[in-house]
Amino acid sequence: MKRIGSLTLLVCIYLAPAAWLQAASSVKIIKFNVPGAGKSKGQGTEPLAINKAGAIAGFYLDSAGVEHGFLRSTKGAITKIDAPGAATTQPESMNIAGDISGFYTDSSGALHGFLRTTSGKFTTIDAPHAGTGTGQGTEALNIDPSGTTIAGIYIDSGGVAHCFVRATNGTITEFSAKGAGTKSGQGTFTAGVDGINHAGTIPGTYADSAGVFHSFVRSPKGAITKFTVSGAGTGAGQGVLVSGINTGDEVSGIYIDSAGAFHGYVLASGKVTKFNAPGAGTGSGQGTEPENINTAGDTTGQYIDSSGVNHGFLRLSSGSIGTFNVQGAGTASGQGTIPSSNNDTDAITGTYVDSAGVFHGFLLTQ
Repeated sequence: MKRIGSLTLLVCIYLAPAAWLQAASSVKIIKFNVPGAGKSKGQGTEPLAINKAGAIAGFYLDSAGVEHGFLRSTKGAITKIDAPGAATTQPESMNIAGDISGFYTDSSGALHGFLRTTSGKFTTIDAPHAGTGTGQGTEALNIDPSGTTIAGIYIDSGGVAHCFVRATNGTITEFSAKGAGTKSGQGTFTAGVDGINHAGTIPGTYADSAGVFHSFVRSPKGAITKFTVSGAGTGAGQGVLVSGINTGDEVSGIYIDSAGAFHGYVLASGKVTKFNAPGAGTGSGQGTEPENINTAGDTTGQYIDSSGVNHGFLRLSSGSIGTFNVQGAGTASGQGTIPSSNNDTDAITGTYVDSAGVFHGFLLTQ
């Protein structure tokens, strides 16, 4: 059932704010749940991707905690999505046409990527060197916004992650960043949701043998260029991660400092701009976490305050930052508002977690 919520505008800083940051009355938040989504802690509806038209893809957990996919049309109609023969299904990314990439698990717990076209046809994607055991296999995490080139990761039989890109004709190219660790849980990873652009440029992250994160951009021809962000920590679980890329090759991401706090950055034309959302905590596991960047260079994501509560933000390419909470979001640690993606009109989708720990979807429009 759709419910219209209200926007709580917390603060706006830096340069002149955009219209929606100036007037809360111009902003609407539609809250929604997929029919059949569970209503207990850790269950519910989790939108991930929004395309240019405003359609939303994501997944929901039912009352047994099982993951199923869904597609919400621009008019609010919800279609449930389960890959044929799948134990669980998780859509991850969607292009302008409404084609969806994602992954599913089979009855043995192995992972398989998929492409679901607008007609409802599923094509399974398995990288050639993907493992076949539980927790191993292929995850199709990104789809070209204007086509069907797909990027993602595969986990080999040793538990090491590697990247792949699948061309429209089905040809799969595997790759790993030089310096990536070779132990279980290490390796090379692409971004989620919007981790490939129309040209085929792919941002990625690799974890080295010490568990430190480093990031790179892979050109359509396969050249990998690494980059750093000053202030990133050099210990295990610290470093630089990517979250998305736009048509102008601008990359958004997170860097984790030596105290374990998160900070946002945008990489554009070789220059890194760092930022923090107002109100973000500075302790370990707190801070600013960009999730997506649109064509204009506007970035959305969450920030975690000093109490561990999640809040949404939108940072414009000008540097102006606005923050928001969905009405009904919980105010305890691990609860709150968690945006996942914004499209070119800065419509934002994501999840809010209520006071009982249940997940619900939202769509913010102006």
